[in-house]
Amino acid sequence: MNTKKLLVPTCLAALTYLSGCGIQVAGDVQAGRNALHTGRPHDAVSYFLRAAEVDPTYRIPYRLTVSVLAYLGRAYYEIGRYEEARKALEKAISLNRDDSLAHLYLGLTLLRSDNPARGRKEIESGLKGIHGTLEHIASDNVSGIFWDPTRVIRSNVEKTLGGQLDDSQLETAAVQIAANFEQEIDEARRDESLSRRGAADSSGN
Repeated sequence: MNTKKLLVPTCLAALTYLSGCGIQVAGDVQAGRNALHTGRPHDAVSYFLRAAEVDPTYRIPYRLTVSVLAYLGRAYYEIGRYEEARKALEKAISLNRDDSLAHLYLGLTLLRSDNPARGRKEIESGLKGIHGTLEHIASDNVSGIFWDPTRVIRSNVEKTLGGQLDDSQLETAAVQIAANFEQEIDEARRDESLSRRGAADSSGN
């Protein structure tokens, strides 16, 4: 029996399966994000749960470190299931300490539940992480121009961190910053793609 001949189709089948799983996870995460953006957090939970069951380490591939578990935690937070939110967000942070949205939504969850002091610290950590991420990306002379070009998000983070806000005010500000950051992910990706396409068209003429 030729073992090598048997291994080739087996490996190809495994690669095909893994590729299909990756496409499914990416599709579920994007569908979950769309559900969050359109005010359907219950639907988002279903999408993110399915994606996390296949690959709990999945991160969106947009120069960021936001994970599927961070999104799952956010969805649970939005429907008031704070214990499930906490578990998902703490798991996200255990897998990646730099997941800024996981820190931020863990803070929001704790602020709503039984540990507001730790909640404020986690929110501040998440806001600093968002600010640092945008600063890092903006330093890229090629792609940086598309991310927070008017510094609105970073300015709001600086104002929030420098202000004397009570828990309610901090929660409101953090939720708005997170929403703006989420919107920026898609807008920056779209603008960069359009710019590259325009440059390619110009060079082809």
